[in-house]
Formats: sequence, structure tokens, C-alpha cells
Amino acid sequence: MTQHFQRPGDPLFTQRTPRVVAAAKLHRRRDREKAGRFLAEGPQAVREALAADAAREIFVTEDGRRRHRDLLHGTGGAHFSVVTDEAMAVLADTVTPQGVIAVCDLLDVPLEAALSRAPKLVAVAVEIRDPGNAGTILRTADAAGAAAVIFAGDAVDPYNPKCVRASAGSLFHVDVVRAPDAAGTLAALRGAGLRTLATSGYGATDLDDLADDGSLARPTAWLFGSEAHGLPDELREAADAAVRVPIHGRAESLNLAAAAAVCLYASARAQRT
Repeated sequence: MTQHFQRPGDPLFTQRTPRVVAAAKLHRRRDREKAGRFLAEGPQAVREALAADAAREIFVTEDGRRRHRDLLHGTGGAHFSVVTDEAMAVLADTVTPQGVIAVCDLLDVPLEAALSRAPKLVAVAVEIRDPGNAGTILRTADAAGAAAVIFAGDAVDPYNPKCVRASAGSLFHVDVVRAPDAAGTLAALRGAGLRTLATSGYGATDLDDLADDGSLARPTAWLFGSEAHGLPDELREAADAAVRVPIHGRAESLNLAAAAAVCLYASARAQRT
């Protein structure tokens, strides 16, 4: 794509500028799907989008241009446009915008392509609805060294602005897979040689036992269910094992993001020992 830079003295883009209007529509899922693009807000997300060559348009305020001068020094093939504070407020999803936001290409990787890379660790978010939790799982999976995060079944859109923000740039580091057929996904994972572990507060297998017997060193796909209902019974039963995180204190349970972190890091440690 040809670079576009506003010349000194050109008027700032406003909330009524067609490019801004088009970008603001990306807050809605249907418009993201139609355009094949999403918004990444804040300097960290924009930095990672540029590094991944996923950014196609960057909007920045005058103050943001001063504060993030190093970040905006090389924009690759992205358009670069300075906007008013009012326009940034329309584009941003936060109460206090940080002055820079990028329009990025969707990052979807087909399931077959992700599995063809022989991943050793995969996180599967099954029908997870909360975008904050989904973004945190993306970030945690990236930190633990997972190669892919699969959004299976009727899961939240990983390009939801809150999910993108919660991922803190990790969305651009792992293979992001959207797989509506959760049962088919489980079969594909197993066919690719991954052991499938379903998380459940009532699972028959204790995570500590798996950590002790060394089996977590095998290529593994962890399945995490929705916040309200957990994993569907048929998926939990079809997985190679249903695993519970032990509760040593008096807490009733761990929340989804915390449980995902414990499980993914248990595998990460085993695979690196």
C-alpha cells in the first residue's frame, strides 16, 4: 500500500473525515468482518502491529505525535494521519486515549496451517464470552510460549477492542485461530499429535500429579471453558483427561484467567526442563 503522510499545514482529520468515520465503524464486529480489519489502540499495541506488518493506517493526535515520536518514526506501508482530540475520542475505546491507534488487518490463521507448524503448546478458548478474559489468555499464552490460541465454538471475537487491549500486543505474536466447530477442533488437535487436556474444577486428574509424572512435557493443547458454564460436557469427556487445578486454601475456585495461567505455565516449565 502506498504511504500517505499529511503535509505540514494540512488540516487535521476530524470525526467527520471519511477515513475516520470508516475506521470508527470497526468498533462493530460486523464491520470488522466486512472490512477484514480491526483497531489496535495505544503505543504498545501499535508498536507490535508495526513490527508484525499488520498496521495499514495510523491515527495520532498532535500530542500523541510528540509523545510517541520514536514509535512513529517508521510506519512501513501504513498511512499516517494526524487527527483532532475529538476524532481520537471517536476512534478510541478507552475513556482516556493515549493518542495513537492503528487500523490493522485481521490476523486469522487457518487451523490446519497453525497445526502444520507442529506447536508444542496451544491454548483453546471454548465459547469464552468475556473479551477481557480472552485477551488475558492471549497474553498469558504468549508469555508461556504457546504457539497458537484457538477461539473455538461460539467464542468472543478476538478483535474486540477490549480483547485487543487486554492482550497487550500478544495478539500479534501467536497464531490466532477462529474455529466454529469445537468438536472438529478437538479431533484436529489430537490428529496433530497434541494431548488434549480439559480444565474442570471437578476433573478426575490433579494438575500436580501431571506435573510430577512428567507427562506435561508432551505437546499439549489446554481447553478452557466459558466463565459461566465451563466446558461443554461432550468436549470434556472427549478430551484425553479432565484436569483440576488443586485448591490448597479456602477459595471456592480460581477465575478463568488465573486457572489458564497456572495450567499453561505448568506445561511451559515441563517442556523446558
